[in-house]
Formats: sequence, C-alpha cells, structure tokens
Amino acid sequence: MKKMEEKDQMSKIIVNENDINIIIEITEEKDVRLLHFSAMPFYTTNEKSDEEYRWHRLVEIQETGENQDDHHSMKHTGTSPGSCLKYIEHKDYRNNQGRKLEIKMEDEGLFVISHLQLIDNIPIVRSWTEIINTGDRERGIEYVSSFALTGIAKEGLQSPENKASLHIPHNTWYGEAQWREYSLSELGLSNVNKFSLKEIGISSTGTWSSYKYLPMGAFENKECNSVLFWQIEHNGSWHWEISDIGDEHLYLQLSGPTESENGWWKNLRQGESFESIPVAIGSVTGDFEDAMGKITQYRRKTRRPNEDNKSLKIIFNDYMNCLEGDPTTEKLIPLIDAAAEVGCEYFCIDCGWYSDGSWWTGVGEWKPSKRRFPNGINEPLEYIRSKGMIPGLWLEIEVMGINCPMVSEISDDWFFKRHGKPIIDHGRYQLDFRNSEVVKHADSVIERLVNEYGIGYIKMDYNINAGLGTETDADSFGEGLLKHNRAYLAWLDKIFEKYPDLVIENCGSGGLRMDYALLSRHSIQSSSDQTDYRKYATIAASVPSAVTPEQCAIWSYPLKDGDLEETAFNMVNAMLMRVHQSGHLAELSDERLSLVREGLEYYKKIRTDIPKSLPFWPLGLPTFEDQWISLGLRCGNKCYIAVWRMESHTDTCCLKIKGFEGKTATVKCTYPQKFISKSLWNKESGILTVKLPNNNTARIFEIELI
Repeated sequence: MKKMEEKDQMSKIIVNENDINIIIEITEEKDVRLLHFSAMPFYTTNEKSDEEYRWHRLVEIQETGENQDDHHSMKHTGTSPGSCLKYIEHKDYRNNQGRKLEIKMEDEGLFVISHLQLIDNIPIVRSWTEIINTGDRERGIEYVSSFALTGIAKEGLQSPENKASLHIPHNTWYGEAQWREYSLSELGLSNVNKFSLKEIGISSTGTWSSYKYLPMGAFENKECNSVLFWQIEHNGSWHWEISDIGDEHLYLQLSGPTESENGWWKNLRQGESFESIPVAIGSVTGDFEDAMGKITQYRRKTRRPNEDNKSLKIIFNDYMNCLEGDPTTEKLIPLIDAAAEVGCEYFCIDCGWYSDGSWWTGVGEWKPSKRRFPNGINEPLEYIRSKGMIPGLWLEIEVMGINCPMVSEISDDWFFKRHGKPIIDHGRYQLDFRNSEVVKHADSVIERLVNEYGIGYIKMDYNINAGLGTETDADSFGEGLLKHNRAYLAWLDKIFEKYPDLVIENCGSGGLRMDYALLSRHSIQSSSDQTDYRKYATIAASVPSAVTPEQCAIWSYPLKDGDLEETAFNMVNAMLMRVHQSGHLAELSDERLSLVREGLEYYKKIRTDIPKSLPFWPLGLPTFEDQWISLGLRCGNKCYIAVWRMESHTDTCCLKIKGFEGKTATVKCTYPQKFISKSLWNKESGILTVKLPNNNTARIFEIELI
C-alpha cells in the first residue's frame, strides 16, 4: 500500500487527535470533501481521479426544485445544493469538550456550516449541520445530512462483501436491544456494477424513536480490525443508510427526519436558519466490543451531570408481575413494608393511581383517585417516607385520553393535527409542547407532584406513537414533529433546572424511546416491559450496548409461585445495572425473601463500581435462542460477570475474558453464595469455565487479577 502524499497542506484540514484521523480536502474549485475519518491512517491503493473523489462530500443537502444529479433511486446521493456548495472559511478552536471544527460553505445565499465537535480522549465526533438562508428567495429543504462519509470500506484489499459486516440493533416491545450481524450480501447489497440502486436504509418515524431499531449502528472491517460506529441523538424521526456509489465506494449517511422516509420538509424563508439533529460517529481499531466501550465513555461525558448516576439507589416499582396498574392504599402498605425490609430506597407507585377504575382513555388530569386512596394519596406516600424511602409516581405527561374531563374544556390546538383533525392513537391525543398552554399544564402537574405530594421520583412513561407529526404551524407533518421534539426537550431541561434533585425515569412502553436526546437528560431508562424473567435475561445482557449500565433499569420480579432458583435468576438479571425491584415481596417465603435481601445487599457493595465500568460480552451479544448468556462489567483489574444457563444440554460454559490472558486471577461466585456452582480460571487462555447444575439458573462471579 502507498501512503498518501500531502501535496498542499493549505488545501487540507488534517486532524490526528483522540486516536482518530480526519482529512478534509478543499479543492481549487472550493469543493469540500471528507476524504478520511478513521482510527486508521489514510492509505490508498491507487491514485484516484478527481471525478471519483467528487462523491466524498462533507454534506448532502437536497433542495426542492434542484437536480438530484445521480442515478440514485431512493438514495440520498447526488444532492443539490450539496454538489454546489463552495468553501468560504473554517474555524478550528477548542471549547470545554475538545477541539471544534466549523466549515462554512455557500450556494447562492444559502450558507451551510458543518459542525464537528471532537470529545477529548474519546475517538468520537459529534456532528451536525447548520443552514442559513441569506438569499432573496425561499429554499425548500427535503434532506440534510448530519454526517456523510464516503469510503467507509476503503481500508484493506478484500471486497466489502468478504471483509465487512454490519451490526444492526433491532428493537421492539418485549424484545429490546437485539443486535444482529450481517454481511452486506445478506442484506441484499452485492457488487453488481460499479454501484447499485439498493441501499440499506434504517429509519424510525414518529414519537417512538426506537420502536423498530435503536438509533445506532456499526460497520466492522474484519480484514483491518476496525469498527466505524454511530448513534443518532434524537427523540423523533431519523434515518441512516449505507450503499455503494461511484467506483465501488461505500458511503454512510446519518440524518434526522427526511421527506421521503419521514414526511419532513422545511421551507427555509429569507433570514431563517435550521440545524440538523446531532449524531455521534466514532472509529476504533478493535472489535464491536471495543466500540461499545468507547460509546459508553462518550455517553457518560456528554450527559447531564447528576447524583442519581453516582448513588444508584434501588427502586421498588409496584407494577411488573405485581399490582399491574391497580394500586390501593390497602395493597400498597404490605408492599411498602417488604420493600423497606429488603433495602429499597425509592418506592414508585405505578399507573392507575389517578383513576377509580379503567383508566387508559381517561388520563390527563393526574389527580389521585379517592376510591383507591380513601384518606388521600398522601397516606401511602407518607408511609413510604416513614419507612426511609423516597416516594415516586408514574406519569404520562405527553398524552391526554379521549375521555379525559379536560378535553371538553380546552382547545384542540393542544393536540397534534393532520388534515384539520386531532390525531388519536390508542385512545389518546398527543399533546403539542410548542403550545404554551400545554407547557403550563405540564408545569402545574410536576409542581403538584413535587411540592404537594413530596414526590422525588417520576416514572415518565409514553405509550403511543403519534406518527408522521402535526400540520400545526409547520411546513410539513415531519417539521411539526421535529419542532415538538425540541420543545419537549427544552421543557425537560427547565424541569431539571427547577428540580435538580428530582429523578425522572425515561420510559416508552419499556425501551421504545431509548435515545440519547432523552438520555443525555434523564438519569435512568426503563429497559423493557418483558414479563418473562427468562426472556428478560437476553434483554438485560444486551441493553448496556444502548444505555450506560448505571442508567439502565432492569426489572427483578420474583413470582408468587416461584422457587429459589427463579428468585436468584430474577436478581441476577438486574444486579449489574439499575435494580427495578418488583414482585409480590410480601407474599414470598422467608427463604426466597432472604435471597432478594442478599442480592440487594451485595448490589450496594458493588454499585460504586458500576458508573466506572465498561460492558463486555464473553459469549457475544445474545439472542433469545442462546443456551448460555453472559454479560460482564470491567472495572480495572476486576470484572463482574453475570452468567445465565438457559435451556442447555451441557452444564458447563467457557467464557473468554479478553485482556486477562496469561494473568493470575482469583474467581468466586458472589451471588447467591450458598448455591451450587463451580468455576475454574485458565490463566494461559484467559478462559473462565463455569458449571451450573440446572437449566434456567443464574449466578454472579467476580474475577480479580492478583
């Protein structure tokens, strides 16, 4: 291979920082091209013509009425004014996050600024695009990339079909964070010509940002041992795509909502500006697990600082496999006693507290039911406090049921609309947080919960998908949705500013809004609504790929009719992340309740390590069909390893602990301590062998270098 010669330093912006290499070229014609973005140095196997490099655009923007100059099908390539943008100037400076590049381009009064924010000591760049219309006419925008990179498979000699794989995180209700690895040909992208019309396009449309996929992905070059990885940081619609272009180049483009995929279109009027949604893009030499370690560090560094992600207090929530939306004072008192006895620190009363009976279509006022709480809701809330726990309540602030008494008293401008009518989904209206009256209503609800009821924890749920968006005060349905998404985030920022000690859990029917627009603000995320504790193990082991361990709430819900191994299995599910304790604890046998208590006591001993840990997967990311599952947290010279034996014909499993090869270590089963389990550390191979005697059993092991 021949290393690229640098003929003209003034024509290039070169970054070699944080183990990442970036080369942006500015041609004599003032075209701006992103030639390289990788943990690897820039090598080329042959000299490419200027015609080939023309596809390496820094930004892709499609303007209505302009020629999309490419044989593109539905791909976002050959865009205009993307192809017409000319370099004006750039800034290169440092801020409190790290080095920052701003590259300014222009086309007939349309100024475009590409923002590339490096993060100190992490090989990840936060990227977004700003558009400003200073011209004498309106500009209709159909698509704008937040990040665009052509040549993602250029390193190495093999064809992309032979050397590359794409990691796609499937996500659904009861089945969150299920990564699958594909070759490009398995996804239908094969080398049929210099380029094809097929693209691998992954999108989400609506108010659930992760109902089909997590807003993430990774492209692995196994010949060169490198991974390009990304996350889209948006709580609404988004899109990313990979395909081939030009002379067999592969490109990656990341964006927020688009017109063709998500119904978004923006009429940029004279003097107006628009910012695309931010995305994070990184590169490592190593494997997928190394990439997940780096994005875990990035998430910690870029989220809102808060005490909850340091203390990791244990939450009891009365919903899952417990009261399931039917709380009363009578039912709550024994649960509160049991939760306090085993060591819980928050007690959250889940859904149903605001209605006398069936409540799905009546939500919206958020006032306590007098039938459920004859002496008022303050009675159980005060009882929670008397037991040394912080009380919490469930809330779904963004919706209003069609049978809510407030509906007849307010304007339908509170709601999303399409074609002149309010949108109804699953018996609820979607509230529009651009409406000042909606914001006042939401403010008053939070104020009542915090100041009148003394709430310190809110489970903020969200159980509908409002679809494309709303036509109110918008150029398109998608633009209305994007404005609402941003207005909701602005409201949330003000709530955290006003109530800094308030913990608000992010929930969307479990993990259907698992994105780092919301999670850069919320300290805790509901991972799933999965009710089968055995299936939950697969989700629990996978979800640290989507959320930092200290933000990820996992249910532990011992069953009424379970046994000791079932109780231990439930506890292991949660103990390397955030414990969401539930289940009918007051009805468990003393022996099973002692297992819960043992688990929570052990969790309190190790939880200070969790916010510093990096996740790893000794058996790879799991599927629901796997016979054995494992998740590890690496904390310097110590690892915590959860092991689940599912339905397996063998009673032993070998776990590869990367980086521990050739090192002496101690191994012990730390939970549950009195159960049968055996382990053996093989120093030379770095393999931990564990033996569990029965199916559907789980243990926590600690391995520490000595």
